[in-house]
Amino acid sequence: MTTYQEHLASLQEIRSLMQRSSRFTALSGLSGIVVGLLALVGVRLIQWFLNQRHTSYQDIYQKPLTQETGTFLATVILAVLVLALSSVLVLTWLKAQKARQSIWHHQGQRWFTTLCLPLAVGGVFCLVLLYHHLLFLLAPSMLIFYGLALIHSSKYTFSDIRYLGLGEIALGLLACFQIEYGLLAWAAGFGGLNILYGILLHYKYERNTSSL
Repeated sequence: MTTYQEHLASLQEIRSLMQRSSRFTALSGLSGIVVGLLALVGVRLIQWFLNQRHTSYQDIYQKPLTQETGTFLATVILAVLVLALSSVLVLTWLKAQKARQSIWHHQGQRWFTTLCLPLAVGGVFCLVLLYHHLLFLLAPSMLIFYGLALIHSSKYTFSDIRYLGLGEIALGLLACFQIEYGLLAWAAGFGGLNILYGILLHYKYERNTSSL
């Protein structure tokens, strides 16, 4: 029995090493939870700001934005983005350090590149929407490009991430038709789905390392 367990442990270690060499496994499930919570805090701040001015999300795309409202929305979105990226990098680095891995090896670079390219294109597209005052398409576009980035990068990390991407795209497309629910879809996608994925990733890959 002892010999069997030793062989099993050796096979699991070999499998883990092979998968580490073929995909980026330092991505932390906790980072998904933190990103989701930050997104929900950002949505709550936006709702608070709009309520203070006795307005609603629908007014954002039905009426011209005031400079104060535009500045606040841009500040909140930028702050959430910076904090989210920072948390992902820090938590991923900590997980990699614990596993004695480098986050900037070959697969890590490929994952980062394939993730950032659709995000960069989506960012430029959102600027185009702002330029043409098509504000009602901002939230759906963010969800769609984020989903595309996740799917595009999933082949270099945990394959489960593509399902998160599909969920983000589905929410974005629905919000394109029901634009009055854009902020709700944004909260569900960047908040709820990220938290759910982070929890699943943590329990599937981080609590039980033998599943790697």
